[in-house]
Amino acid sequence: MYSKHKKLLKEFTLCIEEERFYDAHEALEEIWFPRRHEDNNEVRLLKGFINASVAFELIKRGRQKPSDKAWANYIKYRPLLYRVSSPFLNDYHKLARELEYLKYQKKI
Repeated sequence: MYSKHKKLLKEFTLCIEEERFYDAHEALEEIWFPRRHEDNNEVRLLKGFINASVAFELIKRGRQKPSDKAWANYIKYRPLLYRVSSPFLNDYHKLARELEYLKYQKKI
């Protein structure tokens, strides 16, 4: 389980870096979907990351207003970075930095 989770987080990061946002969404969906009903901050944080990748994909498709809503969902879950206890916490912080770099520096 640990190694699969780690592999999918790396895949998500690579897809984001390569601006393959739909594929990024699919990578994290594989982790999130089976756990989506858990009352768990880590699961909600994963959902936030998925929403960020959806926001970027919508921007690529010229759908700014829906992308704003998806990004707002990421922002809603982002504070969970400081409430989650996980062996993947460093990975999550790296993902957040990458996503926010794209949004605010590259202005995707």
